Amino acid sequence: MRGGTGVRADPAGPLVRPYAVTRGRTRPGPGAGLDMISVVVAVRDRAGGAVRQPEHARILRICRRPVSVAELAARLDLPITVVKVLVGDLIAGGDVAARAPLPAADLPESNLLQAVLDGIRRL
Repeated sequence: MRGGTGVRADPAGPLVRPYAVTRGRTRPGPGAGLDMISVVVAVRDRAGGAVRQPEHARILRICRRPVSVAELAARLDLPITVVKVLVGDLIAGGDVAARAPLPAADLPESNLLQAVLDGIRRL
């Protein structure tokens, strides 16, 4: 009990059901194409504008730098499915952009990376 109020403090904090955060929606809007390793970045800041929910504002703050959907879920302490719905809202509103990570075939070869690292070490 905290402060003699007779109200027991819950270490997990207040419980808000995921469906309440998404207003019952379980999937992002069409065209979002998100998975847990999609990279999300804010494309505009709504500092002066209103966002739909506090979670949207938090996502915009976190996404000032590119971040994966999985990392967003961890930082927001929300299930990935909920984060996908919220990010889908922001994509639809033009506030964030998302892309799939680069396929392994598009990544530079290890010998090229090693040559760059060797060149940097020689500086």
